[in-house]
Amino acid sequence: MQVDFNSDMGESFGAWTIGDGVDNELMAFISSANVATGFHAGDPGTMRRTIEQAKQLGVAIA
Repeated sequence: MQVDFNSDMGESFGAWTIGDGVDNELMAFISSANVATGFHAGDPGTMRRTIEQAKQLGVAIA
C-alpha cells in the first residue's frame, strides 16, 4: 500500500506570509503538494519558488 502525504502550499502573497512560513520545512515530509495559483492566495513568485522546491525534493504537484 502506498500513502500520499499531501499539503496545500504557496499560499503566501507578497509581504504576507501564510502558515507561519513553514512550507519549506513541511515540504521534506510530503509526497505531493497543492500549489495556490493566485486566485484566493499565492502570487507568481511564491508559486515559482514552491514548485522549484517541490521539484528539488521529488514532491509531485497535485
